[in-house]
Amino acid sequence: MTINKVSHSWMEVTEVEEFLREPPAGFSVEVLSSGYRVHSEPEKSLVLIDDFDSCTGKIVFQKSLGRNVKMHNLWEYTSMRKSLLTKKIYLLMSACEDNFSVTGKKAANEARVLKQFVVSIDSNSPFIKWQMERGLDWTISSVAGESYRVDIDLTELLESWAAKNIHIITDKLIKVKPVWRDASFTLKYYSDALFDFPHWFGFSKRKFNVSISYSS
Repeated sequence: MTINKVSHSWMEVTEVEEFLREPPAGFSVEVLSSGYRVHSEPEKSLVLIDDFDSCTGKIVFQKSLGRNVKMHNLWEYTSMRKSLLTKKIYLLMSACEDNFSVTGKKAANEARVLKQFVVSIDSNSPFIKWQMERGLDWTISSVAGESYRVDIDLTELLESWAAKNIHIITDKLIKVKPVWRDASFTLKYYSDALFDFPHWFGFSKRKFNVSISYSS
């Protein structure tokens, strides 16, 4: 790996180990016998990272909502929407190397994790905010008050940016173009409708991508 931390005006990518050693403003790290507990300020940041294991132990982001966020009423939705459009969003993403067999087919384990990163995205960036707002508006208008699930995929955004900024060298000293995993999060809204048939039958699933053209 040639970098520990790379930033742009609207995105910052930090190796997990570097994040724990030197947490950014608004974060602090507590060392435990079992690993680490990371504290944050929910007024300024929206952390969507599940607990995970690393080579140094279990890492817990204390006030994280997790990658799957559940909402049960309009107040919770309004609060989450405001956070998504005004705060820095923090996610755990993995850079992976595809594994192929000698026949050219993917191996059973599909991909080997090369490195894990904490990725922050500034949703106040005009273009990011516009896409996020447009996607949320489209989701709400298309489900008409039903329960729904929406997947917000940042893979294109990360791939476009990482192609210009991140270079990964494997343990065999081979430069690889990583395949990014876990570059998404999910919002789940549960309405109080008595007969929520579209949700029951899986018709209320939605997905939108956030992307940007990065050429400099």
